Amino acid sequence: MTAYVFIQPLDVLLLRGNRLFGAPGSYGESLIPPWPSAAAGAIRAHILTRDGSDLPAFAAGQTPHPELGTPAQPGAFAVTDFQLARQVGGHQESLHPLPADLVVTRRDTGDLVIHTLKPHQPATGIASSSVLASLPVLAGPMRAKPVTGLWLTDAGWRAYLAGQLPTPGQCLDTSHLWRLEARVGVGLDLARGRAEDGKLFTAQAVAFAPDVGFLTGITGTSALAAATIRLGGDGRGAHMTPSAYRPPQTDLRVIANQRRARLVLTAPGLFTDGWRLPGVDASGHFQLGAVRGRLTCAAVPRYEVVSGWDLARGRPKTAQRAAPAGSVYWLEDLEAEASDLDKLVATGLWRAAEENPPRRVEGFNRFTFAMY
Repeated sequence: MTAYVFIQPLDVLLLRGNRLFGAPGSYGESLIPPWPSAAAGAIRAHILTRDGSDLPAFAAGQTPHPELGTPAQPGAFAVTDFQLARQVGGHQESLHPLPADLVVTRRDTGDLVIHTLKPHQPATGIASSSVLASLPVLAGPMRAKPVTGLWLTDAGWRAYLAGQLPTPGQCLDTSHLWRLEARVGVGLDLARGRAEDGKLFTAQAVAFAPDVGFLTGITGTSALAAATIRLGGDGRGAHMTPSAYRPPQTDLRVIANQRRARLVLTAPGLFTDGWRLPGVDASGHFQLGAVRGRLTCAAVPRYEVVSGWDLARGRPKTAQRAAPAGSVYWLEDLEAEASDLDKLVATGLWRAAEENPPRRVEGFNRFTFAMY
């Protein structure tokens, strides 16, 4: 069973992405939201410290932890969900980036309008690079520039999963959630223990609103008590508390009966075939576990590159292209029971249990089903 914790920053966070910085004059941008591996690393470090583990021996793979295993062969612990969230009253609600099949525009009056992409088979004579039967199309009376920087509230996310169109009132602008600050750093001469002349660089810090943090779902570990943990670059402080949050559940029985669904990534997807879902062959047939179907359309934004720092080995992790969270895939002709769909959601989009264990337990390749 998945347990949730709410991680709330106590300071600005340095959520580093893939761009190198630290050289004179360089600028280090922050990645928001960070990859789920940031939460996985912070919580695992806390568990090791709490249990008095020998950290160098664990990093070397010499002393496995009962729940965490070793860095190369992880144990039962895994991050299953990682979302931006905010505190509302006495509970937390998740916040989600706009799925790729939603487009928001602004009227001349300033009001927001939400549109949805629909799969359409291209007319005869229209050629494209897509290998799928349909293309995601936005039909509208006039062109308009999309509004960016919006997040779906919990109510908007629930409406979306139920096949309904969220309302503009169910969207939040990033200006209500965080602001960016530039922080100047100085290169250090470790041998002499002093600052080096001429080695100034700038890093982007993220100052979250007082009620904003991260909801993290975890399995395979004993209950976590409230604690202060280190999160992000420079190990800035964050407060972790158990949460009663439960994510919205799509009625999988309806999806099984309708035999079609949208598959929406809730975490970056590290797929062997680029944007293509695991289990999809060249003709579009999809099979993972006991779930079979046909991939007919996909809305996938520009790929991102996932890397990170391997603290155990003292080197960068292998950089991999990823389909971004919010990517949407349309599945038709589904052949599965509701229990099969539920099991696939709980497992994630992996071809086999032994595929990429370190990334698997860090929370990648997670998704949910939505009606359409």
